[in-house]
Amino acid sequence: MPCDLLSLNKSELNNEFKEMNLPKFRINQIYSWLHQKLVSDYSEMTNIPVQLRQQLSEQYPLLVPRRVRAAQSSIDGTVKFLYSLYDGDYVESVLMKYKYGYTVCVSSQVGCKMGCAFCASTLGGFKRHLTAGEMLEQVYLAQKYAGERISHIVLMGMGEPLDNAENVFKFIEMVSNEDGLNISMRSISLSTSGVVPGIKLLLDRRYPLTLSVSLHAPNDEIRNRIMPVNKKYPVSELMEICREYSLITSRRISFEYAMINGLNDSDKAARELGLMLKGMLCHVNLIPINKVNGSPFSPSPQARVKSFGDILSKYGISVTVRRKLGSDIDASCGQLRRKVKQEEGIE
Repeated sequence: MPCDLLSLNKSELNNEFKEMNLPKFRINQIYSWLHQKLVSDYSEMTNIPVQLRQQLSEQYPLLVPRRVRAAQSSIDGTVKFLYSLYDGDYVESVLMKYKYGYTVCVSSQVGCKMGCAFCASTLGGFKRHLTAGEMLEQVYLAQKYAGERISHIVLMGMGEPLDNAENVFKFIEMVSNEDGLNISMRSISLSTSGVVPGIKLLLDRRYPLTLSVSLHAPNDEIRNRIMPVNKKYPVSELMEICREYSLITSRRISFEYAMINGLNDSDKAARELGLMLKGMLCHVNLIPINKVNGSPFSPSPQARVKSFGDILSKYGISVTVRRKLGSDIDASCGQLRRKVKQEEGIE
């Protein structure tokens, strides 16, 4: 892989350009063009000498993802992007409009190792980690498409963020830095399937972001069936670090719970979940899953979702049902990538 200039913070960029003897103001200009003005080609850096632009282009080609598709929902305006990466593989991101502004859902890996049974990201297998620059560009390209500032980021796209912790942490620091888009960490949510060592690393960093844990089951018996990660980090171990995280950070954890018809949506499961989470600083987000081709699972009926939420509320747990966005454009993680690869005969 060539040097990924987009993944270098300002200090690293200074070190990279030492041999070129560039003045500091020039390096600051280049960084600003990339991370504030969001240009994707050196030719757009109009206050940089033409000769230097040409030299940079030859020595440091910008590995900017190329947009292949942008599917916009006719129902709610959600936009699903499919990008081609420098190595020819694909990654997805989603742009969502809310009353408070635009949120972009960012992918952290090409594919996923976690193997969650109801998720399209895992069906194509894991290919590689995304760099910090490739994650940043998902935000930058979405902002340019929207024509408005992105106010919130959710790391809930393809991949497991804490399986790519080093690059993800760098992405968080760069996108929240005043030299970049300066998006508050309080406006960033990171979702994990329950990689306990990764949560510990996150706790050590004390980022004031929102931790979302994809729980999807109240016990090992059910969770083992749909989330292989649970065999390595069982529910009891996951709950222990989650309680520690919320106590030390005083930040509310969001537990994501995909409602799967006939599997994890019974009243008994709701009561078990309520007892497990009672007293913790947390919130439960019930998610009616999208139907994925090749998956045997279907979403719980609306009445079942309501009953499940009502039971949790009796345990004093804050509950919401996630609004289903982009159902007409394959907005679930990995769906569009998989469809395109099938069309190309790759998968």
